[in-house]
Amino acid sequence: MKEYLFKNARIIDPARNIDELGSIGVSEGKIVAPESLETPEIIDVGGKVLCPGFIDIHVHLRQPGNTTAETIASGSKAAAAGGFTSIVAMPNTNPAADTAGAIELLRRTAEKEAVVKVLPCGNMSKGGKGEEMAGIGSLKAAGVVAVSDDGKCIQDHALMRHVVEYAKSFDLPILDHCEEVTLAAGGVMNEGKWSVLLGMNGIAGASEELIIARNILFARQINWKIHMQHVSTAESVEMIRRARAAGIPVTGEATPHHLTLTDECVKTFDTNYKMNPPLRSESDRQALIRGVADGTITVIATDHAPHTATAKLVEFDHAPFGIIGLETAFAVCHTELVVSGVITLSQLIAKLTTGPAEVLGMKNYSLACGNPADFTILDTDLEYVINKNNFKSKSRNTPFDGRKVKGAVTMTVVDGRIVFRNGEII
Repeated sequence: MKEYLFKNARIIDPARNIDELGSIGVSEGKIVAPESLETPEIIDVGGKVLCPGFIDIHVHLRQPGNTTAETIASGSKAAAAGGFTSIVAMPNTNPAADTAGAIELLRRTAEKEAVVKVLPCGNMSKGGKGEEMAGIGSLKAAGVVAVSDDGKCIQDHALMRHVVEYAKSFDLPILDHCEEVTLAAGGVMNEGKWSVLLGMNGIAGASEELIIARNILFARQINWKIHMQHVSTAESVEMIRRARAAGIPVTGEATPHHLTLTDECVKTFDTNYKMNPPLRSESDRQALIRGVADGTITVIATDHAPHTATAKLVEFDHAPFGIIGLETAFAVCHTELVVSGVITLSQLIAKLTTGPAEVLGMKNYSLACGNPADFTILDTDLEYVINKNNFKSKSRNTPFDGRKVKGAVTMTVVDGRIVFRNGEII
C-alpha cells in the first residue's frame, strides 16, 4: 500500500479536542506519525479541513430486493462522495436481514463491491414483522453492529422488552424507528395546519412520542442503550433531554431534512418532501436545532432512502416515503448550522463521527496514530448549487436539488486508500 503525507491540513479531531494546522501520515492503511514515513506521496491539503471519516448509522442500500433504486456498490459510492467512510446498512431488505445467512451475503457483497465500510444491521424481529424475536445471538455471531426494524416499529411492548434484554446480553445497540402505528395509520404528512389546508391525512407527533417514552422506560429499566432514529418533534427532543440528564442510556439522531425543512414544503405536492417521520412544523424544527446545539441530539444521520423516479412520480398520497441524503448531508448541515452560527464546525463533525461511533460502541474513533486511516477532507469555503445529476447514487429523490450551499467534500480516504477525490470515485 502507498504511504501518504497529508500536509498543511486544518486537523479537526473532536475525540481529542484538536483543531490545529498540521500533517497526517498514512502507512499500511493506518495513521502514523509523519516523521516515520520514508518516501511518501505528498498531498498538500492547502489549509482545508481534515477530519475523521463520517459515519452514517442510518442507510438503506436496497440490496437485495430493490436494486433498481440502489445497490451496495452505488450506495457506497454515494457515501464516499458524501465523506462517509462507514455506513450502517438497514435490514429492511427483501428478504429481510434477519438471519446469519443474509448478513453473510451482505458482508461478502460489500467486500467485493463497496468502496467504504458497510456495517451490517440485523432485524430485531423475524422479517421485521414485529411478531417474533429474530435470532439476535446468531446475528451477533454473523457480525452485525446493531439491531433494528427500521421502517417499522415493534408494537408489542412485551416483545420489545425481550429484544432489549437480549440485545444487552449480546452487547448490541438498538436503533429504533419510533412510531405507534394506530396514530400514524393512513397519514402522509405532519398532522397540523398544513395537513388541514392541503386536505391530507396527517401523522400525529404523538405517534413518535409514545414510542420514545416507551423506549426511555425500557432503557432505564434494563439499563441498555436505545437509539431513537430520525427524531422529529419538539416533545421527542425534550423527553430525550430529560432522560439523558437522568443518566438513562438513550441517544437520538436528527436528519438534515428535518433540521432544514418543514411541512409547509408539502404545499408544492413534490413527493421528494414525503418522508417518515414527516417534515414537521417550524417550531419542531427549531426544537431539533436547539437539541443539536445543546448536545441532546448527538448524531446526524441521513436516513438515505433511495427510490426510482417512477416510484416517486405519482400522486403524493401514493408515493413511497423517503429521500436520499448521503451526498448532500455535509453541505446542507454546514450551510444551515455552521455558517449560520448555530454550532461550530467541530461540533458538526462530532455529530457525524464521535456521536455515531459512541452509539455503535466504537472506542477511540479519532485520528490518533495506530487507528485505521479513515478520514475526510473538506473545503468549507466552496459555494455551489446542488445538482442531483452529479450524484453517485442510482436514485435522484432529493428535495435539495438546486439549493445553494457552502461546504464540500473533496476527498475521502478509507483504510489508507483514496476512494473519492474532487468529484470522482477512484
